[in-house]
Amino acid sequence: MYSYNFTQWLLIFYLYSFVGWVWESCYVSLKKARWVNRGFLNGPFLPIYGFGALTILISTLAVRENLPLIFLFGMAAASVLEYFTGVGMEKIFHVRYWDYSNQKFNLNGHICLTSSLAWGFFSVLLVRVIHPPVETAVLSIPATTAEVVTVVLSILVAGDVTQSFHEALDLKETLIRLSESNEHIRRLQKRLEVASAFAELDYEEQQKKFREKLAGKGEFLRNLEEYRQMQQQRLRELAQKLAQSVEAGKQKTEELSSLQEMLVKELQELGSRTNRKYRHAARQLRRNPGMISEKYGDALKDIREIMRRKNTKKD
Repeated sequence: MYSYNFTQWLLIFYLYSFVGWVWESCYVSLKKARWVNRGFLNGPFLPIYGFGALTILISTLAVRENLPLIFLFGMAAASVLEYFTGVGMEKIFHVRYWDYSNQKFNLNGHICLTSSLAWGFFSVLLVRVIHPPVETAVLSIPATTAEVVTVVLSILVAGDVTQSFHEALDLKETLIRLSESNEHIRRLQKRLEVASAFAELDYEEQQKKFREKLAGKGEFLRNLEEYRQMQQQRLRELAQKLAQSVEAGKQKTEELSSLQEMLVKELQELGSRTNRKYRHAARQLRRNPGMISEKYGDALKDIREIMRRKNTKKD
């Protein structure tokens, strides 16, 4: 049975979190043909691997001498951890940081047979090959040194978790606001079709032209500013047509006044979105290129188009 104190468990957690970050970053970077700092955090740690390693080590304590049971117990425990972590993060942030929906025998896209089998093989490798020398190294560290290292790492990781959590919340807010903005404009256009006889503004066509225009563009903030200008221009066009309707007396004043108030509010909403929030959203997307959102898929696509700059040339 493993006999570690709290400090040693923390060191083991940080070590495997770092190893997981190295593995994931290298794997994704090779697939993308560019460097990807993988993970939820900014720093070189992937907590899911740290928790996964601890879960496997603890769940296989009673079967350490039986390879098939190490495989089964480790696979089951790590799969449960991965599933509920994925569910929890999607519930909080409205995005999936990983998705197995395209894999066979997946469960709600959070885990799949291939992933679970990989956890099983990793469990055997961890318990029988990797952890014994790690255990020896950790136990050989003087207590004072271990405590100092653990405190320093804990402070750094805590700061990183706080920052990354706020970035993830900014991404969530950005997705919500973009979705609401697009939906408001769609509704305004629908109401304008009823309120006046003017030709409708083709929202989807303008979105398509905008995305094509962004391909190969320059810096992120310039693309972001162009996106805002496009949205604001469309809203101004709607406002202008409403004003023309008022002048022409084509609709009731009360109805048009209500629509004008909605337009003013929407312009204010667009103006309240800060570049900081978009930058935070971009950081999360760069570190997690496979991120998806079932609820805000269109908004996520818009942000990705805004982010496309030098990567287009590199790819």
